[in-house]
Amino acid sequence: MPSAPIDAKLANPRRGQIDRIGVRVLEELVEMIVTGAVAVGEFLPPEQALCDEFGVSRTVIRECIKRIQEKGLVVVAQGRGTQVRHFNDWNVLDPDVFDALVRHDESLGVLDEVSVVRAALEGVMAGEVASTGSPESLILIRGHLEDMRRLQDDNPAFLEADKDFHLATMSASRNRIAATIARSFFVRPRQSLRWEGNNPEDAVERTLAEHERVFAAMEAGDPTAARVAMEEHILGSWRRRRLPDGDHHLHP
Repeated sequence: MPSAPIDAKLANPRRGQIDRIGVRVLEELVEMIVTGAVAVGEFLPPEQALCDEFGVSRTVIRECIKRIQEKGLVVVAQGRGTQVRHFNDWNVLDPDVFDALVRHDESLGVLDEVSVVRAALEGVMAGEVASTGSPESLILIRGHLEDMRRLQDDNPAFLEADKDFHLATMSASRNRIAATIARSFFVRPRQSLRWEGNNPEDAVERTLAEHERVFAAMEAGDPTAARVAMEEHILGSWRRRRLPDGDHHLHP
């Protein structure tokens, strides 16, 4: 049985026709769980209540329940209903789950954690490039760094070159698992205004100088210096632009 009345779970009136029906329903179910509208341990409303709420068939609801189960958000208990699982069971690398977490990250705690994980993974990969990177990969990374130098007065293009520098470093490390995780944590948060934050006036100059240090260490074949430089860049960049709201998960 649901742990609370259906009306408490679905406070909004019945919606009209929903475009992209299955995708829209899936997104809203993920939102309900991520925002805590249906809390950990609680049950989603029964199928028919969800059908009435979204104006869709049982087939659509069942498919969406199957999808959020695959994302680790819920478990379907025969005869009891669909129960929200603990956060530790969620697949936070799933694009729908991760995007919802970032959208509703009022305290910025999720983005703090993303920065810490990115710093650790990209630091390791920068160290691997310093140790085993090929001359060809270093030439490619240097090219993106030169683009950053050239494009300092064109912020969108500068940021694109910045992204290419990081992605090329990940690829050159040949650490496919770390690169896959870091790439998700690098690309997707950039779509959030909270991730942009408040950059200081000298942000471009400081960012370029930090990338110069990372590349110099990789080119010199110094894995420790490359790792430290990359970690300091990622964490320092986030600290600079982080909005001053909510508790943070970063070391001073």
